[in-house]
Amino acid sequence: MTRKAGSAFGKAALTVSVAAAVGSGLFATRGMTDDATAWRSAFARPSALAVPDGIPDTEAQVELGRTLFFDPVLSRSRSISCATCHEPSRHWGDGRMRSIGEPGIELKLRTPTLLNVGWIAPLGWDGKFPDLESVAFTPITGPNLMNLSEEELIARLRADPDYVAAFAATFEDREITRGGIERALAAFQRTIVSGSAPFDRWRDGDASAIGASAKAGFALFNGKAGCHECHGGWAFTDGSFHDIGVGRDDDIGRGRLFPTSKSLQYAFKTPTLRDVAQRGPYMHDGSVATLRDVIDLYDRGGIERPSRSPKIRPLHLSETEKADLLAFLDTLTAAEPKQKAASK
Repeated sequence: MTRKAGSAFGKAALTVSVAAAVGSGLFATRGMTDDATAWRSAFARPSALAVPDGIPDTEAQVELGRTLFFDPVLSRSRSISCATCHEPSRHWGDGRMRSIGEPGIELKLRTPTLLNVGWIAPLGWDGKFPDLESVAFTPITGPNLMNLSEEELIARLRADPDYVAAFAATFEDREITRGGIERALAAFQRTIVSGSAPFDRWRDGDASAIGASAKAGFALFNGKAGCHECHGGWAFTDGSFHDIGVGRDDDIGRGRLFPTSKSLQYAFKTPTLRDVAQRGPYMHDGSVATLRDVIDLYDRGGIERPSRSPKIRPLHLSETEKADLLAFLDTLTAAEPKQKAASK
């Protein structure tokens, strides 16, 4: 299983011994020992936004993308926008078991959050999108999603003096084009970054930012439970694809793109755990209702089959250990205000 070269993540290389140190309280102090420095570095947040192909997005691109993102003109009926499925107030998802498009049809997959999406290419539950720019027109033109043709969208925008002026001020060719729409939407989405959470304050040295149960849960996360093997780094995802024993029948995820790969059958994108306690239901298909149910699933080990990741195995967690894991996952939720819609 691979992920795009140059990703800013990289799996957190935390060992059981480091996890034990966390549990013992070593990293709950402000003492910057060598181990503490390594641990904090493994979960350090990026200092700047993701940059596509070495060319930073401009402020004008971001603001144009924000306007497009919240504008229902991008759907055939002019009734839904990108933000309908990716609501800021719902941590950039929709809180539904499955996505629902403009015709009212329930889709097969849950809407993924856009938190930290600028760092986790390839995108999509099956990874079919190489980058953010390549995503935009699939939901816009999808007959079960926004149901609007590329030609009609561009015609609508060219008929709007505000958009004509905005594109002219943003791009060198001054034209409204598919490429410009893709770049603007991607530029805005790269600004959707999870806010500072209690975990971050603890990582920065505030021993009182999280409780004893959460600290024990973090030790489990990096030790006995092995969660960090797929949910490592500051955004708590390796950006890769694994069969965790959930998909069934023809719901094979990345296996559709790599039909000869045994390990990629039923493999789906590892989601970020940022704000995870507020983002249920869970899994690619929304089939797991609560975060406690997710922990129970991992504790059982999921469906045993040739494609199941070797990282998935029965954990034999106690009730106390499950409660500690939940307490830790709660510390990943930020309390910062969400972004608001732009006014056109």
